[in-house]
Amino acid sequence: MPSLPPLRPHTPYSPRALAATLAWLRVCAVVGQLVTVFAVAHLLMLPIAEAALLAGIAALAAFDVFVWWRLRQPWAVGETEVVAHLAVDTGVLCYLLYLTGGATNPFVSLYIVPIALAAMTLSPRHLAASVGIACLGYFVVLVWHEPLPDVASHAMHGAIDSSARDFNLHVLGMAANFAISAVLLGFFIWRLARDLRRRETLAQRERERALRDEGILAIATQAAGAAHELNTPLSTIRTLVGELRREHPTDTPLGEDLALLASQAERCRVILRELVQVGSAQLTEQAQAQTLADFVADCAERFRLLRPAITLDITLADAAHPAPLRIVPALRHAILNLLNNAADASALTASTKVEFSARGNDTEIIIEVRDYGPGLPQAVREAAGMRFVSAKRDGLGLGLALTNATIERLHGTVHADSAPDGGTVTRLTLPLSALRALPQ
Repeated sequence: MPSLPPLRPHTPYSPRALAATLAWLRVCAVVGQLVTVFAVAHLLMLPIAEAALLAGIAALAAFDVFVWWRLRQPWAVGETEVVAHLAVDTGVLCYLLYLTGGATNPFVSLYIVPIALAAMTLSPRHLAASVGIACLGYFVVLVWHEPLPDVASHAMHGAIDSSARDFNLHVLGMAANFAISAVLLGFFIWRLARDLRRRETLAQRERERALRDEGILAIATQAAGAAHELNTPLSTIRTLVGELRREHPTDTPLGEDLALLASQAERCRVILRELVQVGSAQLTEQAQAQTLADFVADCAERFRLLRPAITLDITLADAAHPAPLRIVPALRHAILNLLNNAADASALTASTKVEFSARGNDTEIIIEVRDYGPGLPQAVREAAGMRFVSAKRDGLGLGLALTNATIERLHGTVHADSAPDGGTVTRLTLPLSALRALPQ
């Protein structure tokens, strides 16, 4: 990583990002120019204006130091400022080419690099200005320049030997220029393609998220009507259960079944009431202050009432977050959805075991639910939470979608991975910033 502090542009191709890219390229240019000057002057022994060239390179280095200082400041970087940076780079390149043959120098094609970078970011007006500056620089060194040293040495080496030497140096310069251009173009085109793929992936996820939220909204509308209508049949069930218990007071097995049926009917009534409360709390953003340990215990108790036949193993880290957390009702239901899915998955392999663990640190809360089922198919794992898909024969895929939507609203993440010895581990990661404790 560079020793300078990282820059945070607002977009991948903002003016600040282009200025930072130019600053790094300027560092590379200074190093490359120094190496070239010393190689030509001391290895090839050509009589070039070494002191003047080093002065131009020093000026470019000083300007780059200023640019790095500028990029550390909070002031916005505009397109006009970036064009000014390109103008300085073009001016220094003109000066160096003026001393080394002008347009006959094979490195003259480096004028095209700033144009390629400007085309990725700048508006048409500022891009036109950058093109104009580069063309002006090319015209200047085409008309005014010092001849290459070999041209001045015809008298010593003869016209034929000098021409051959000029040609060889020109070909060598063209090869070096081609290598530089190939590296720069390859790097920036690769980065452009990478960012485009990343943005396409994000756009696809946003489209899937919008479709999922529309589906959840439609289901919520239907659920509100169903909750109202279910009160009547549940009341009828409770009445009939009471009558059956009175008619068969001595039938112990039947009495146990009726007691279980009555408890499940009552649980359904509680769930319907909670459904209305969750909707109201969501609209008013009501939440409850609980520690992580209390929240885990609350979820476990509710789950055991729903699935008494399931063995729930709870693991709470010793260093679990002790401070109160802001728990919204939707988060509790998200955990219950995962526990129910885990119980159904374990049942597919005749297992009644589900593991529930939680831990916290200074920045996040991590909750894991592990089942002992056959595992999620790859296609379901990739689509889970974004589309209504399920690995269960009669499943709707709604639980994972609701869970994922809730966790995303809390700026968290959901990951499902295969466990080493079978089953699936679903991990929720929630930032503490989204679980701020309620004011006392």
